[in-house]
Amino acid sequence: MKLGNPIIGRTVTITVDRPLGSCHPEHKEMYYPVNYGYIEGIMAPDGEEQDVYLLGVNEAVDKFTGTIIAIVHREEDVEEKWVAAPSGMTFSKEEIWEQIRFQEQYFNSEIMM
Repeated sequence: MKLGNPIIGRTVTITVDRPLGSCHPEHKEMYYPVNYGYIEGIMAPDGEEQDVYLLGVNEAVDKFTGTIIAIVHREEDVEEKWVAAPSGMTFSKEEIWEQIRFQEQYFNSEIMM
């Protein structure tokens, strides 16, 4: 995806399947310091529904409607991760990286805003 992508700024509803404080279902050592989920009905290039990091919500939630603030492009992966936050809340690239590093440190990722 290119910079200026129309996805940024879009309002979406996220189904959280890995809430803040949980561990990865297969890699138990991976702890989720943020809510992480997907957008029902939007398919990613990997054939699964689009994954989303949810920042700025400091409690575990099941569903949340927020705004896409960034896209995480992985050089060696077919899919991208989207980053959402409550409407009107912003984060710098550095602040986003600090919150998603727990998972993105294993990939060559670039944050696009």
